[in-house]
Formats: sequence, structure tokens, C-alpha cells
Amino acid sequence: MEESEDYKELRAKALAQLRSGQSLTGKGGAFAPLLKEFLESALKAEMDVHLDEQERKLGNKKNGKGVKTLKTSSGSITIETPQDRLSSFEPQLVKKRETVLAENLAPQIISLYGRGLSFRDISKHIEEMYDMEISHATLSEITERIIPQVKEWQSRPLESLYTIVWMDAMHYKVKSEGRVVSRAVYNILAVNKSGIKELIGMYISESEGANFWLSVLTDLKARGVKDILIACIDNLNGFSEAITSVFPQTEVQSCIIHQVRNSIKYVGSKDQREFTKDLKLIYDAANKEQAEVELENLDAKWGKKYPTVIKSWNNNWYKLSTYFQYDVIIRKLIYTTNAVEGFHRQVRKVTKTKGAFTSDMALQKLIFLSVQHISETWHKSMKNWSLILQQLYIRYGDRMKFDL
Repeated sequence: MEESEDYKELRAKALAQLRSGQSLTGKGGAFAPLLKEFLESALKAEMDVHLDEQERKLGNKKNGKGVKTLKTSSGSITIETPQDRLSSFEPQLVKKRETVLAENLAPQIISLYGRGLSFRDISKHIEEMYDMEISHATLSEITERIIPQVKEWQSRPLESLYTIVWMDAMHYKVKSEGRVVSRAVYNILAVNKSGIKELIGMYISESEGANFWLSVLTDLKARGVKDILIACIDNLNGFSEAITSVFPQTEVQSCIIHQVRNSIKYVGSKDQREFTKDLKLIYDAANKEQAEVELENLDAKWGKKYPTVIKSWNNNWYKLSTYFQYDVIIRKLIYTTNAVEGFHRQVRKVTKTKGAFTSDMALQKLIFLSVQHISETWHKSMKNWSLILQQLYIRYGDRMKFDL
């Protein structure tokens, strides 16, 4: 292809800028007009190839030009795009409806969005880095590209067995039909047989309840989970029963810390310090028998003054005391839901600046992206996993279904 005089002039300008150390991509740089010239020439060549003998027999031919504005790392450029009479031309270099040519920016934009930056902050960052303005609409379009990934991730097949799972919910505000409503995000953080952590489920509901948890567990089963050894949960009514209705062999441990916090709410401020000290004797006991002695002591000392609190401990004792069956190394993992709460704190660092989300999917997108970032540190087995594994194998050998 013979170079036009304009192209020769632009090339000379680019060489001069290179020699002088001037940026080719900034304002006044030669890169943008060079790119325009290149794209228009390439599109013309694509059209020439498209209008082959077969197309011409169908009556197809050139039909003028359209105009398209592209956002690139060197700013916005407007190019002429060739058109054909039958509208069968599908350019490959610059596809139809493509408005952002610098696709290399898309991963950066998604990464920035996934770290909690607003569209305004992202736009400012891109402008400072590339002298390029990107509208909120374009940024939204780019982030929406991950929606299929979110849906695929949420429905992906799971392993048949998970050794430990922690289940808890986060709460957010979402705009819906002109109102701001509450949403509960149900998260299931699990450890597989190799000791690797994984978020195996993320679900959104209007509120947290045992009925929805039942649907969550049913979905996990449908995605391939056949067994869970130990489930760590908060003290939501009916939660334990929901788990055992789907996974009847699962050992359920209610969070001790949740129980302690809920108890202190009903204890007078002047008694809270001493009462908390007495509670610690229960959950720090060497074994279940000693813990039950301390629970009786608590009842004898505080039962008349705080009968509701003592009743709660007695009623929930069967699921509060599960962890006493295990060695200290496992107890530390399962007696609270700290693992999933720690994950929630990391997610909230990203979501805290968002206020009310524009939709449920907007909320899911951001949590999904934050999960991808957080889980980068989950590729190794948990600390002391070989010791934990031996104990689990001794206790659940028939259900582990693998050899040491």
C-alpha cells in the first residue's frame, strides 16, 4: 500500500518527537493521528477483502462511510468507517459497537473498580495516566463485562467434600424500584481436603433467615457437595436444623463469641466484667465435662439475676460445645466464625465507600472482584494442615474417601 503524503508527514513528525524526547501519546503527540490513518487504511483493506466475487454477485458494494469515535490510551480519535449496501461487513480490527479501542485498559479499569474506586476516581486516574477521558457509561459497560463471569462463578461445580465451612452474612443497602432496601449477602467460606480455603458460595436475599440458608445449602448440594464435616455458624434460630436437614452427618458448632456478645447485652453494666470472666471459664475449659461444671457454677452464681442468659446457654449447649470433641489445633478454627468475619472485613474495605448500590448485580460484581483479589493468598494449605488432616482422618476416615 502506497503511503499518502499525510501519512509520510505524520511519520516524520513522530520521528522528530521521538528524537526530541517528546511524548507521542500526550496532547499534540503524533500517535493519535498516526493511529487514525492506520485504522482507516486497515478498515478499507478489510472492506476490499469482504467485497469478494460472491458478495458482489449478491449485489453488495461500498455504500459510503460512517463516523465513529474511539477512546484510546492516547485520547479520543474520530475515524471514518466503510459501509456496505447489505450491511454484512463485520470489521475485525475495530468491531461494530466497539467504543474503547485500548482494550488493555479494561483489565486496569476492572482492577481499580474491584479495589473500591468509584467511577469518578477511575476516570480521573485514567485521565491523569493516559490523557484520556472515559465517561461513567463507558466504565459501567466495561465493568458489566464481568457479569457472565460472576454468574459462571456462582454456579460452578464444587468438590464433593469440604472439611470445615464457616457461614455468615453481610448486610448492605441497595437501590430497588426507587427505594433503598436492605440486602443480606450469604457467604460460605470452606476448606477442602487439601487445606485450601475457598469461597464456595455467595447469595443475596432481602434478609437473613434459616429458610434462605436452607435454599443456599440445597444449592451447594446441587453443585456437587455431598458432605461437610464441620459447619461453623452464628446463633440464628433454625440454622443448625437447616444444615442437618441437607447434610445430616455434619457436626455443627455455633459461634461462642456470638453467644458471649448476645449474653452481655442482657447483663447490667456493673456486672459485665465479672460475668464475662465467668463465661470465659466455660469456653476455655480443658474439656466438655469441665465446661459443664463451670456452666453449673455460672447458673448458681447468676441464675436468679440473669435467668434468660443462663437459659440461652443451656438451650444452645448442644451446638455450642461441639468443639470440645477436637484437639486444641482444631478448636481454634471452629469455635468462632472469625475466619469468615475476617474475610468480611477485607470485603468491607472495598465496599465501604459505595453507600447504596445501584442494583443487586452491582453489589455482586464488586464482591466478586474483591474475592478474586483476596483469594490470591489462599493458594497454600492452612497452617498445621497436616496435623489437622490426620485428626480429621482418624475421626472421619470413612467419609474422607482418600488415603494419607
